[in-house]
Amino acid sequence: MKALVLEEYNKLTYKDVPDPTINDNEVLIKVKAVGICGSDVHGMDGSSGRREPPVIMGHEASGIIEETGSAVSGWKKGDRVTFDSTVYKLDDWYSRRGYYNLSDGRMVLGVSCEDYRLDGAFAEYVKVPAHILHKIPEEVSFTEAAMVEPLAVGAHAVELTPVNLNDTAVVVGTGMIGLSIIQIAKERGFGQIVAIDLSDKKLETAKQVGATHAFNPGKSKPDQEILKLTDNRGADVAFEAVGISDTLEQALNTVRRGATVTLVGNVTPVTNFPMQFVVTRQIRVQGSCAICGEYPAVLDMLSRKQINIDPFLSAEVPLSEGSRWFQKLYNNEEDLVKVILKPEE
Repeated sequence: MKALVLEEYNKLTYKDVPDPTINDNEVLIKVKAVGICGSDVHGMDGSSGRREPPVIMGHEASGIIEETGSAVSGWKKGDRVTFDSTVYKLDDWYSRRGYYNLSDGRMVLGVSCEDYRLDGAFAEYVKVPAHILHKIPEEVSFTEAAMVEPLAVGAHAVELTPVNLNDTAVVVGTGMIGLSIIQIAKERGFGQIVAIDLSDKKLETAKQVGATHAFNPGKSKPDQEILKLTDNRGADVAFEAVGISDTLEQALNTVRRGATVTLVGNVTPVTNFPMQFVVTRQIRVQGSCAICGEYPAVLDMLSRKQINIDPFLSAEVPLSEGSRWFQKLYNNEEDLVKVILKPEE
């Protein structure tokens, strides 16, 4: 099969590789659409420490089942499917308590690090365990289904975060995850949703999907503007969707005393943390890891058109052109949000 392979850092090659061989509990999927995640872009240059070449990246995908393992039931060739990005155990302590995103030995498709190597979906075919599959509703396209993973990441962050009717939320970073959070937060019942980003184009997109206000910290002081919107208190919750020290500080500075700040972005492994500021303001800070059961809800919302992916979708291009589009994303050209790659038929 053809695949887009990270052969070495900053070198992606479209080439022939062996077809995956499935185990008894796995299915082989013919990939129809696969999204380039921001973590893949950071993985390309080695900065994330989570993509050690050679590896086939890609974990946001959809397709058609081509083959099923001998132990697989309930699925058949021809089924339209998407799948969780996390490969997890069914019988460990965390999974049995409903936290499969935290399970022992969990692996992420398209990631290779010291602990494991698991090829992903930047290819004509990908294999996954049957228990992470989800059926695509008829009303949902393959392109939409390839966006369920980042949408579900956003949904998980919102699900973890306490909300009272008409609360004010701040979303720092309006890439795909931040925009997903905005759409889900709007459905959840937040009143004001404030988007913060350095890109005016992305802020306009944020308004299209539900943000009531948008501020560029390069041109204004978002924390001061948010005080004006909240009777001089600050926001009730904030979502940090980047993962660097500056954006963490930005999120903390926008919330009131007793607020919750949910951390979703993780570009850098270590950030500065203002301990006294957080403690003396009794701010609850929590991490949000991946997805934990939100796929069915997101697929249902897509099928009922409660979520609109059109503002997210920057381009749909052949998988063979993937290297060029990775470079565009890496260089932050054209304020791209989501690029979908499609293997040639």
